[in-house]
Order: sequence, then structure tokens, then C-alpha cells
Amino acid sequence: MNIDQLPAPVLSTSLLQQAAAILAERRKLGEVGPLLTDTLRPRSQADAFALQQQVAVAMAEPIAGWKCLLPTPDKIVVAPIYQSTVARFDNDTADIQQCALWPSIVPASQGLARVEPELAFVLSKDLSPRAAPYTEAEIDQAIGATHLALELIQSRFSHDSGAGFFDQLADGLFNQGLFLGPELQPTPGFDGSEFALQLTFNDGRVQNFNAVHPNQQPRAGLYWLVNFLSANNIALLAGQAVITGSYAGVLDLPFGEDMRFQYGDWGQFRLRFVTKTS
Repeated sequence: MNIDQLPAPVLSTSLLQQAAAILAERRKLGEVGPLLTDTLRPRSQADAFALQQQVAVAMAEPIAGWKCLLPTPDKIVVAPIYQSTVARFDNDTADIQQCALWPSIVPASQGLARVEPELAFVLSKDLSPRAAPYTEAEIDQAIGATHLALELIQSRFSHDSGAGFFDQLADGLFNQGLFLGPELQPTPGFDGSEFALQLTFNDGRVQNFNAVHPNQQPRAGLYWLVNFLSANNIALLAGQAVITGSYAGVLDLPFGEDMRFQYGDWGQFRLRFVTKTS
């Protein structure tokens, strides 16, 4: 089976709606919980993706973007990002900007902000479902801007729930939002494969990372995503932002502290994480 062509889910529409209501409520309230009951748990990739899309219906808000990564033979990495969970860099202020997110519930990072450094590709035109695959050139032409970004990380399952890949795929693969940073102005020959990430804290501490994209080419996941969604009758829309994989894994960072994120010579931004309240 071509992994892009998902079969119909085994879970009934009624069961998908029941499961989605639970996951959507946790997402809205920033809560975590146990696994879904056995009758509601997804048992296949098709079930998991169908449940993920039913959560989007239950959320009843626009999808502002997507996260993705090139698939493996047995796993797809794809999830929507909701409009209310996106914070945007303000070019018109010199003040430290704030980004609200739910604190980590993972014991090793309890109470910290979990984020992943990424690039975000913002579309300037719709890419609607069609029979013929989109070419890389067509997709390149649909990219209106490239931004520095942070994916905001949190699962809706408790750390000791035993959630597997299908559970997490249904829940949105740990995504709790996106910080869309300043626009990157690519120079000739830019390939986006790696950069020197430097974090500077209030007290002068500095952390350095050799930031490398997991697929080397950061647009690779976008090329796959467009045609995967098209094959499953889902459109990508102008204005949506697509992130395609972390350059440095998950970073566990403090709340309430001013930090500077330097993405090599691509650009930088200053940010303070604050606890989300609603």
C-alpha cells in the first residue's frame, strides 16, 4: 500500500466523535489524562489520522498550519496546528515578546517550556486536492515566506499512560502550538540544512547547539505533506504555516526569563515564555 493512500478507518464515526471530544477538551484546557478506553483507541494509522481530523472538527477553529516530517515505511508524521495556539513575532516593537504555553508534565522537565527550533514555510496560495501530484517547483512557487519558528510541545496523555504512536498521532504528535518568528531572507545558495543555534539567558549564560535538520532539506517534508493531504482530500490554504522537523530535538527552557534565540546568520529574536491560562 502506498502510505499516502490511507484506507477507511475501522473505528465508526460515532466512536471517532466520542474520542475526539475527549482529546479536544484536554487540548482546550491544557489537561493531560490516561489512554482512551479500548473501544475508542486507534489501532491503525488510518484510525489515528481519522481521529486526528475528527479532533479538528471538535476544536471548531481554523487550522493555521501543519507539522510534518518525511514518513518512514510504517509511520506518517503529520498534524494540524490550531489558530488560537499560534503566537506571532511583532516586527513593530523592540520589547521582549511573550509566548504563552502549557508547562511540561514530563517528570524530567516538570514545569519547563518544551520547544523545538524549526523553520516555518508560510504559503501564499492554496494547494487544493487534485489527481495529479504537485511538483516540487509548484510547491516552491506557493511558498510566500520562510520564518524562524519554535514548535511548542505537550501531549494530552500523561507521561506514564503508555501511549503509543497511534495514540500520539491521533492527539497531534505532541504539538501544543507554534511561535512564528521573524521572516528569514534566504541568500543565494541557501539550503537550510543546518545552522549554529545559540541561546543567551538573562544572567549571561549561553548554550550552543549544532542544529541540523533531520531530513537535511527542510522543504522535503513539505513536498510530501502537500501530496499526502491532497491524496486524502485535504487542502493546504494560503496563510498556513508548515513546520518540517526540529533542528535540535526538544529544548526544556525556563518560564519568565528573557532569552535570545540566535539562528546562526539566519536571524534572531528575543522571547519570554509565560504560562498559558486558557
